[in-house]
Amino acid sequence: MHGKALPYLLLMPATLFLCIFFLYPFALVAFEAVTRDGAFTLDNFRTMAGSWKFPVTVRNTLLLAAIVVPIQLTMALLMASVVSRLETGRSAALYVFAIPLGISDLAAGLIWLAIFDQSGFLNTLLSSLGVIDRPVMFLGYQSKLTIFIAVALAEIWRATAIMMVILVAGMGLIPKEYYEAAEVFGASPWQRFLRITLPLLRPSLQTAIILRVILAFEVFAVVAALGGTNLPVLMGETYNWQFTLQDRNVAAASALLILAISIGFTLFFLRVLRVPKEARI
Repeated sequence: MHGKALPYLLLMPATLFLCIFFLYPFALVAFEAVTRDGAFTLDNFRTMAGSWKFPVTVRNTLLLAAIVVPIQLTMALLMASVVSRLETGRSAALYVFAIPLGISDLAAGLIWLAIFDQSGFLNTLLSSLGVIDRPVMFLGYQSKLTIFIAVALAEIWRATAIMMVILVAGMGLIPKEYYEAAEVFGASPWQRFLRITLPLLRPSLQTAIILRVILAFEVFAVVAALGGTNLPVLMGETYNWQFTLQDRNVAAASALLILAISIGFTLFFLRVLRVPKEARI
């Protein structure tokens, strides 16, 4: 009996953690999203969708994810390929590439704020080169495109490393014999990458893309630091409903919308990048 119960005892701490810190809060949020004053209603979702900011927040969030994630995936593949091919200094290169992982979202936003601010590094550089006569307000309320670009750059710099680490681990599982056999048959490095690396890397790609897409829909601190309310996103509006407008029910409905979008994209990538059992390493 002790041997049979051991696996369940080992799973119990993680199960309790998920129940207390995920399932219970989720149940509370779901209840508040579909009720008001104790009665069932969908008015919270109607209020959320009826806000003039709602189409803008959805557009900004989806556009940011659509631009940032592909760029991060490309850079992560390149960085992982470089790290995997290194014979010496591999650990050092991996540590250098992974430095942004140790920086919080807000800290990353403040770093890039110091670059784009009116008295920041970019204005100082342009002024010293004689390109501008006076400081430029890159992050002003009329510079929404610049704010969007700054947020995208900050997100690419901050979160590419997490995808790289996952892909480096996946590349380490690919047997070297496949590459040696392909080289014997005259396959070029690009052909080896397309025909061997990418197909066998699909499980790692699946994990990296799903994780990064979910985090892209939850972007908040970087946007708050660089754009404030000038670049509304879904997570920012959820915060606004909760703490500025003091409407917990609509905030809960907004949180459920983010969850639904995340689940939808997760299922999509699980379907697109699924790996048959017989094709796994």
